Parts: sequence; C-alpha cells; structure tokens
Amino acid sequence: MSLSLPFLLILLPLPLLVRWLTPPVNRPRPALRIPDHLAPGLRSSGLTAPGHPWLAAAAWVLLVVALAGPQIERQADVIPSSGRDVMLALDLSGSMEKEDFTLDGQAVSRLQAVKRTAADFVARREGDRVGLVIFGARAYVAAPLTFDVGAVAMAIDEAQIGISGRGTAISDGLGLAMRRLDNSDARSRVIVLLSDGVDTSGSVPATEVARLATEHGIRIHTVALGPEDLETQPTSRDAVDVATLRQIAEMAGGEIFRVRGTADLEAMAQSLDRLEPSPGDRPPLRYQQQLWHGPTACALILLAVAIWRRRE
Repeated sequence: MSLSLPFLLILLPLPLLVRWLTPPVNRPRPALRIPDHLAPGLRSSGLTAPGHPWLAAAAWVLLVVALAGPQIERQADVIPSSGRDVMLALDLSGSMEKEDFTLDGQAVSRLQAVKRTAADFVARREGDRVGLVIFGARAYVAAPLTFDVGAVAMAIDEAQIGISGRGTAISDGLGLAMRRLDNSDARSRVIVLLSDGVDTSGSVPATEVARLATEHGIRIHTVALGPEDLETQPTSRDAVDVATLRQIAEMAGGEIFRVRGTADLEAMAQSLDRLEPSPGDRPPLRYQQQLWHGPTACALILLAVAIWRRRE
C-alpha cells in the first residue's frame, strides 16, 4: 500500500500546535467545590461528563490519512483494445482440396493446414477486432469485425470448399474485406490474404484493389500457399501466382509469405505476430485502487461517538 499525497501527513500534529499556540481559555470558577472522595460517585450518577479526547484524536488521524490518499496497486483482468482491425480473406477455391501438406504426420489438404494455423493465429488476437471473408468464385463475409476472436476462429474451422464456388476471385475477396475496413475508424487496419491460386473470377484486377487499399490507409499481407508457383511451373494447374501476391503486398505496405509446407505456415504465423503485435502480449494493465473511503468512514463514526458521549 502507498499514499498518493504523503506530504499531507505533516498535518497530523496540527491540533497540538493549535493548542500550544493559542492562549488558554479563562473558565469561570465553579460555585461549588466537590471533594475528591465524592467526585467518583457524582460522576457515576451523571452529574459530570468525562472528556474523550482520544476519540477526537483518532478521528483526526484517520481524516489526515484519508486526505493523504491511501491506495493499493491492482492488476486488471481485461486486455485493453489495440485499436487494430484485422480482416482475414481466406481462399476456398477447389485447389485448396489438394493434399500436399503434412499435419501431425498425416497428409492433409491445404485448407485443413491453413484452418489450423489461421484459427490459432486469430485466437491469439485478443484486444484486436477480427473478421473473416471467404471467397471462391464469389466472396462472402463469414464473420464481421468483432472482439470475439473465439467466434472468428470457429468460423474458420467451419469453412468448407464449395460454399462460395470453386473459382478464385482474389480481387472480390480483397474488395469485400477492404469495404468492411473502410467503414472502420481503427488506428490500424490490416488484411491478411491467404490464397493458393490465380485470380480467375475477379471483376477487377487484384492489384487495382491493392492500390485502392493503399489510398485508404489499409495494409495487406499476403500468404502464397502451395509447393508450386507460376514462376517456376507456368503450366501447372495448381500453381500459385506468387508474383501477383507479392505485388499486392508491396503496393499495400505489407509482407508476402511463401508457404510450401506446414513449417512455413507456422513461421508465417509467428512473423505476422511480430508485424502486428497482439495486445495479449503486452504487460498486464495495472491501476491504483483508492482506499480513502475506509478511514473517512471510521473517522466520521468516531466523531459521532465522541459527540454522543459528550452529550451524555
């Protein structure tokens, strides 16, 4: 425990100083002197009233302590808001069914691997507002921006290929995520785009959406999924357009992450945590709880008792 204004403790001897510095009061001499051997009996019968200076003294000490501001440090259980909004744009095209990732020693599809990593990433974002856009041939909002990161992680886990078509409308997914963030007044607005293909169904080029995002102060990080890319395998059906995803990230002030396997996914999540630190990693919020109410209440009770005893 500490005091916010400890210098006020110098007021403690003030009543003694006042008594010492002020001249004594001339009291009239009593008309009747009571012998000492009769005084106890008269006092017990209520003819005289004993003083209780210790009650007033204790009340004064408590009031001065209350003025000095006793306080104790507490730790808040809540995590403060970061002022950051994060929209995930998740590719649910048909190529995400390809089983070329390994998870816990088992061959899994790209979507299964991404689900696990993305859900873990979102679950650590306490203090951020997080949302989810899914896209195939069309784009949909699967989870609006919310502080309930558990609900967004659940929406990621429940995403299924085919509910939005089997195409790859990267620009539509980016555009929908950008429109959601454009209505936000957060200090920091971020899109994380996860895709394994080439923009085949978008109404406008994805790079044009990235240019608009830059004008609106929205940062885009891109994640290129899959072992093959158009730069090295231009004829591959399931190759990812790494060049376009790199251009999107560079234009929108973000980073590109090349993910060929599960280890790359985990490294990507760690890198994103460094680029966009989670409020949950900050030191806990501490505050001072004021305790002046207790000594003030006790002082008032003592003063009331002293007045009552004096009237008796």
